[in-house]
Amino acid sequence: MERYLYLRNLISELLEESPLVSEEVVADIRHLLRVGEEGLAFDTMCSWIYEDSLPITLAYYERLVSAAQELGIPRSTDKLDELIVG
Repeated sequence: MERYLYLRNLISELLEESPLVSEEVVADIRHLLRVGEEGLAFDTMCSWIYEDSLPITLAYYERLVSAAQELGIPRSTDKLDELIVG
């Protein structure tokens, strides 16, 4: 249970700091977190950042990579490296 809460909080923090602006997308990701689908929530968040070509900082990118490792998702953030600004 502790790991579940840790991952849920980790992804929630990343979502709050993400460049996503679509309320519908954010609501979908929050729903996935509520029903225990942390991996899918994370993948959805990264996919929308990539699909919408939203700029991210290097620090945020590194946090995404770290979260992917925590979730056991191998290199799901590869496409996001081209979105890094500054």
